[in-house]
Amino acid sequence: MQASSYRPEEHLSLPNQPGVYRYFNSENELIYVGKAKSLKKRVSSYFNKNSGVNLKTRRMVKEIVRIEITIVNSEFDALLLENNLIKKTQPKYNILLRDDKTYPYLLLTKEHFPKIFQTRKMIPKRGTYFGPFASVKAMNNVLDLIRELFTIRTCKLDLSPYKIAEEKYKVCLEYHIGNCQGPCVGFQKESDYLKDLEHAKHILKGNLGLAKTHFKNEMQHYAENLEFEKAHKIKEKLDLLEKYQAKSLIASPSITNLDVCTIVTDEKAAYVNYLRIKNGALNVSKNVELKKRLDESEEQLLITALVRLQDQFQSDASEVLINIELDEPIEGLNLTLPKIGDKKKLIELSLKNALFYKKEKALLKGLNEDKKDRVIKQLQKDLSLPDIPDHIECFDNSNIQGTNPVASMVCFLNGKPAVKEYRHYHIKTVVGANDFASMKEIVKRRYKRLLEENKPMPKLVVIDGGKGQLSSAVEALQELGVYGQMPIIGIAKRLEEIYFPGDSYPIHIDKKSESLRLLQRIRDEAHRFAITFHRKVRSKNAFGTQLTAIPGIGENTAEKLLSHFKSVKKISLASQKEIAEVIGKSRATALFDWIEKNKGA
Repeated sequence: MQASSYRPEEHLSLPNQPGVYRYFNSENELIYVGKAKSLKKRVSSYFNKNSGVNLKTRRMVKEIVRIEITIVNSEFDALLLENNLIKKTQPKYNILLRDDKTYPYLLLTKEHFPKIFQTRKMIPKRGTYFGPFASVKAMNNVLDLIRELFTIRTCKLDLSPYKIAEEKYKVCLEYHIGNCQGPCVGFQKESDYLKDLEHAKHILKGNLGLAKTHFKNEMQHYAENLEFEKAHKIKEKLDLLEKYQAKSLIASPSITNLDVCTIVTDEKAAYVNYLRIKNGALNVSKNVELKKRLDESEEQLLITALVRLQDQFQSDASEVLINIELDEPIEGLNLTLPKIGDKKKLIELSLKNALFYKKEKALLKGLNEDKKDRVIKQLQKDLSLPDIPDHIECFDNSNIQGTNPVASMVCFLNGKPAVKEYRHYHIKTVVGANDFASMKEIVKRRYKRLLEENKPMPKLVVIDGGKGQLSSAVEALQELGVYGQMPIIGIAKRLEEIYFPGDSYPIHIDKKSESLRLLQRIRDEAHRFAITFHRKVRSKNAFGTQLTAIPGIGENTAEKLLSHFKSVKKISLASQKEIAEVIGKSRATALFDWIEKNKGA
């Protein structure tokens, strides 16, 4: 298969055959992968539709500058190719399964006397992998069953024939307690070991019937030869196998290998349950959520999830049960919507899981939203605010002995930090350490800017400090003519006292209250932001002063260096050639000599 490239305006010349199409933007970035029964009809539908197309699809179409296609033999082949491409590239407009877990596998090693053990890393050359398993418990149950039925070794010894022949090994405790037959010392032939392993492989694949037949024949053989003790041991293994299958039996034993996939949706997402069944035993049960990207139909979402889950869990099912009607059958996929009987019961079981998963997700989302709303509503109540404080801004100053005075403003929206709205301030009009005047300056600058840009004011302003800082902030709001349009409070650090303008006495919120914890968090975030900025400015200014003391290095040169290298440490680690590229050879020589002379000082 070879990809062909087209421009968007050439979509009408696409072939009327099944295949996969890929959309690229102006930066040659792959933004969408799709499958089609007819490439011409499917791709054209994006460019010919004007109404009934959602905003995201219109936005995507505007970005397309190039189309690549790959023609395949059938719609099912297109499904598989689409799945592989999405897994590999994860384009931004494609549906992605919301599941980042690394699932466990069982590895059958490729060596003499192979071992079976669990792993989460797939390295194909190491051997054959079985899984992935939806839970560690399910995987351990299978592994425990195999180790009870067969004597599979667990040691890490190299059991190649010449190593065994050298007689370097001795049997270990596993041999003495009957879990191993001692292949390391030649007590067990590799051909016999591999026979057991072959039956273990069938169990790993979910085919319990072959293992049961093997044990029944073996038990009958020992009984006919009057070896009743050996026959009893085989019967115990057969009982163990029967017991294991009975635990996972979910339908009539007459049901052969099949998959079940059901879907329920809401406005923003789809919730899919997938069951894999082998000989009436449930091997895998998996729930996934798919976020809708381009207003996809239930049918599209179900098929997308099904193909990816079958690929993930290495399903070879000949039939798939589903819970929705399809507009058209998909070649290569045997999809059935059962109406009665055991297959209908399987759909009901799967749908029950999907509905529960949807409910669980909605509950979790509701709890998160309720907590967020609960805290800011409680803050509104505790502070007697006219509106819910879903937009809070907090100010803090920072200076040490009057040097490098700076300030910060942090913003919280719906009780969460809105980092993009944070602001740093250099104090411009105040000389020395005057926290009150500095607070007035930054509050006035902030809300003058919002007024000029016609942006919304916060529902609550928090000042880090007591009555003095609060009074200065109030003066700034009064001069701007916005005092009274938004509540403003001061929070003093020592006793967590809340001050309102004009009130002589503070109020105290219960120390265990979620609303106080939110205020503390906002105040601490403003303080952290201010301190971090102050340290950066102080360090920059201190080094700049040292730089300008070097002959030939002025303020402009020092600023160039700091702007290019970003930090003192990076300047000191730079080579003379790198410094010369920024400030020229002569200045670089003077600076480099100074750096070398002052190392370790």
